Amino acid sequence: MCHVKEKSMSNAKELYDRWLAQPDLNDAIKAELVSVAGNDEAVTDRFYRDLEFGTGGLRGVIGAGTNRMNLYTVRKATQGLADYLNAADLPKKVAIAHDSRHNGELFARETARVLAANGITAYMYPRLEPTPALSWATRYLGCGAGICVTASHNPAKYNGYKVYGADGCQITLEAAEKILAAIEKIDCFDGVRLADYDKALADGSIVMIDDKCLDDFVQAVYDQRVGDGAGIDALKLVYTPLNGTGLECVNKLLQKLGVTHVTVVPEQEKPDGDFPTCPYPNPEIREAMQKGLELCDKVHPDLLLGTDPDCDRCGTAVPDGKGGYRLITGNEMGIILLDYICRTRLAQGTMPADPVAVTTIVSTDMAAPVAKKFGVELRRTLTGFKFIGEQIGKLEAEGRPERYIFGFEESYGYLSGGHVRDKDAVNATLLVCEAAAWYAQQGKTLLDAIEALYREFGYYRNALCSFAFEGESGMHTMQELMKKLRADAPEDIAGYKVESVVDYDTDGTGLPRANVLEYHLDGGHKLMVRPSGTEPKIKVYLSAVGGSEAAADAVNAALAKAAADMMKA
Repeated sequence: MCHVKEKSMSNAKELYDRWLAQPDLNDAIKAELVSVAGNDEAVTDRFYRDLEFGTGGLRGVIGAGTNRMNLYTVRKATQGLADYLNAADLPKKVAIAHDSRHNGELFARETARVLAANGITAYMYPRLEPTPALSWATRYLGCGAGICVTASHNPAKYNGYKVYGADGCQITLEAAEKILAAIEKIDCFDGVRLADYDKALADGSIVMIDDKCLDDFVQAVYDQRVGDGAGIDALKLVYTPLNGTGLECVNKLLQKLGVTHVTVVPEQEKPDGDFPTCPYPNPEIREAMQKGLELCDKVHPDLLLGTDPDCDRCGTAVPDGKGGYRLITGNEMGIILLDYICRTRLAQGTMPADPVAVTTIVSTDMAAPVAKKFGVELRRTLTGFKFIGEQIGKLEAEGRPERYIFGFEESYGYLSGGHVRDKDAVNATLLVCEAAAWYAQQGKTLLDAIEALYREFGYYRNALCSFAFEGESGMHTMQELMKKLRADAPEDIAGYKVESVVDYDTDGTGLPRANVLEYHLDGGHKLMVRPSGTEPKIKVYLSAVGGSEAAADAVNAALAKAAADMMKA
């Protein structure tokens, strides 16, 4: 992630006064600034830094100030992106999408206005659409960049601004640095060019993306079918888009597949930036899936599917054989799908020569023995699906795109084709339905599938502990904790000897430098520490392997306790 320039308290107050003095200041922004007058802490928090711009673009709390998501920080970022594009040998076209979050449409329109004023054609989806549909449109329309206004699975108070390269991947570290350098030269009030939206629409500087683009995206997903689809029309689903963007594309795909027994969770069907039934709209979290689980108790489907607000993550629950439903973790689904794709492709004779699967350094180690069994090369990347997308691009550049068969990350992200270069919950829906139908033909569920895989390869169990550090002081605390861990590496963690440490912020790992520490422990267990790139958190990834689920879970429980002690400032 790119560096952050912090400001002193006096500078923060000067910026506050300057913002408040702007003659045409947005009414909502002005009201918020007036409401915190005289509150030094609140003023400083809004202005002590510019909202961080990195490979994930921008992400932050919606509100007033340089450290918030608002139309002025969005305009400034877009002007920097426009300057970067105009200085580069890239098409002067940008695709734009937004999800259901507050101010999503406003930020998308403001983005288009800035681009149009800088001689760059802005292609906008006419309504909210998923992030993978944006990745698709960027390539489909031959754009130099793409922008998706989304904060993915964050709580309702957040919004974000993801930037994509011409290849449909989120931008590289190098591109992010160049865009950041351009942004830093811009004054958010005086340095931004703005076109009139209606005039730009009339003269073709802003263009609405037609339905064919979206329909072709859904067709491209449908074309990723692995098996023969036997039994898929018999599947009974409960689906929740978690008040986000997934409904349109997921429905279109399910219709193509012939899946007609679909019940949508009514409280989470319509787009709603408040996410009233799940404060944290992330299918990784049981609370977000709770309404779906309650509906399952009435409908009794074969599958519960949930997609996050920008429809790039997909969560699943299946019957547990005891009258209830069990959520399948992201790692478990990654393994189920990797195994399903490999065995089906081999059976059908569609496995390419020298196949490649890709996952991340924080995803389950179970992928290695599964890939090895099927003769698949397993590549590991840094955290972030853009690095998986990058591997697809490399294979494409080598003239061997067909080698890529599957990529996944533990945070519920899956992709089985090169049609997009980001995780794709529409694609995940296809794969999960296919795998579920295939197992159903044998009288089995996806739960039976993962249990069989555990028995074959060992019980690999993963867990994630997140430790929040809010505000300016929190950021300093996170930095100090990482510094301390590097200076004084533990000899053991939870009673397990540390056999080796990998510091990804050094050369020689085979990957770009990243602020991640990896501890390999006695017994094949592992613990990894990584500050989040999108939230004020340090994430600690736990990995255990044992002869039973209970044994592996007991190791992770001990590691979780040790992680909490490590995170004490």
